[in-house]
Amino acid sequence: MATSIPIAVRGSNGISVDLGPPSFGNLNDFSPVLSKSCRTLLFSSDGKYFAYINGGTIKIIRTDIWKDVAVIEGTKAYYLAFSPKGTYLLSWETFITNKDNPQGTPNLNVYKTEDGSFVKSFVHKKQMNWEPQWSADELLFARLVNTDIVFYENCNFEKIVGRINCCKVATYSISPMVGSYYVLLHSPGAPGQPSFGKLFKYPNFDNQQVIANKSFFQADKVEYYWNAKGNSVLLLTVTEVDKTSYYGKQGLHFIGTSGQTSIVTMSKEGPIYSVAWSPKGQEFCVIYGFTPAKSTIFNLKCEPVFELGVGPKNSIYYNIQGNILLLGGFGNLPGQIEIWDAVNKKLISKCDAPDTTHLEWSPEGTHFLTATTAPRLRIGNGYKIWHYSGILQFEKSVGANEELNEICWQKYAKGTYKDPVISSEKVEGIVSSQPQASKQAYRPPSARNRPVVNFKLHDDDDQPHKSKDNAPSKAALKQKKKREARKARKAEEGSDDQDHSPTVATVKVDLTGDPEKDKKIKNIKKKLDAIEKLKLQQLQGKLLEINQLSKIKGEGDLLKELKELQV
Repeated sequence: MATSIPIAVRGSNGISVDLGPPSFGNLNDFSPVLSKSCRTLLFSSDGKYFAYINGGTIKIIRTDIWKDVAVIEGTKAYYLAFSPKGTYLLSWETFITNKDNPQGTPNLNVYKTEDGSFVKSFVHKKQMNWEPQWSADELLFARLVNTDIVFYENCNFEKIVGRINCCKVATYSISPMVGSYYVLLHSPGAPGQPSFGKLFKYPNFDNQQVIANKSFFQADKVEYYWNAKGNSVLLLTVTEVDKTSYYGKQGLHFIGTSGQTSIVTMSKEGPIYSVAWSPKGQEFCVIYGFTPAKSTIFNLKCEPVFELGVGPKNSIYYNIQGNILLLGGFGNLPGQIEIWDAVNKKLISKCDAPDTTHLEWSPEGTHFLTATTAPRLRIGNGYKIWHYSGILQFEKSVGANEELNEICWQKYAKGTYKDPVISSEKVEGIVSSQPQASKQAYRPPSARNRPVVNFKLHDDDDQPHKSKDNAPSKAALKQKKKREARKARKAEEGSDDQDHSPTVATVKVDLTGDPEKDKKIKNIKKKLDAIEKLKLQQLQGKLLEINQLSKIKGEGDLLKELKELQV
């Protein structure tokens, strides 16, 4: 029988540890912490240690016995972080100065995880970028000092052995590659001048030793995404404020440790919502474009290799093994989830998780949890556990006067769990006890109690982004006439081939007068029309993609559903 994986939960009344599937329930080996002063919790990367802050105390627990190994008193710590192998625990607290101590006290502390013994303290005044960075083997330690990056080796925190001071550094990132250490940094440009992303190989930090140098305009900040091997990285450049777009502007750039650089070109205009590498390291997924957003998988040459369609999505989550891909739409989106076979590029399932503020895959790769947490949302706090088939298997809500602040699975060493086998076998599930939000569109009072055949609140998800300019230009009118002429020609050509048209073309739709049913009927008709086009393309000899073939296979189910709705 599979072993349940612990789930750490922090709420307004303290910290507890629950169990995931198949057992669920509470972990009896851990004594719940009853306190309103718990601020943060986390596991080391191999899950061997668990740490949390309770008021002025940091506690470190060994998870094989779930007992304290260290209690650090008298701290004002606000954030915690483990080193990559869990050897050290770092804490950051607010930097404070006063008349008696105008220089302030070091506020970034390093402790030995195994016993909580104090190792070293540094001054890092700002909350932003407080966390130092390590190489994956912990042989290299680096931190940002003003606009320089300083380096220490072999956990000797007393001696600086390297420094990048050839440019002003805003942020940086160390490659997870072991043996060779690459450092990528963002150097903002002066007003009107480009910013730079510079890649160095440790310890060669002179300007003439730059391996790759990528320039870009409009970059207030940069986010770094390394692949699992650490030999390729994506830079997401972000401009918070832009006159031409409410979302600001984003750009996605590729850099390889061999010096190659390129821009990832998107096929749809608009913001970039999410970027994620497959843990297998050979491809990455991007969600981008004005609503409805487009999802595309790219290879290492930054070429699109598979389109996952458009829809209300803004988040990407690969399971740890990399063979299952989850796309979701959260925040101001309704919480729709798609789950894909990432290897065979095949849609597995769909489900809805509205009001989700946190999603995380289980280490074993077949389950994921969704949670509604405060302070993002203070109503309906709790979490749910789902199977990759889209089946809800467990849910837990907090009390009426409580809040859920943080939740995470226990971590495990890499390779502990192998790639899960994706199966179509049905699994048992439950029905959520939470009330579902109405899917019926809002209708103004003037439109109520009237036929709704022509009533439309907004365009459906698959409609392209439209310009906000109400008056079309002359060029737009000219293009419109050309499109209408092409449609007319296609209609004439199509009339000659009616004997060969797919049967779906003859499907008639009768509206019922029920707004909710009619909305579903219209959506089904739209899908059937799309299938008709795909079948025509197939008859003409076009090679369809896997997801297009799966749509055609679903035609029978759509027709059945349409018939039931029109009864």
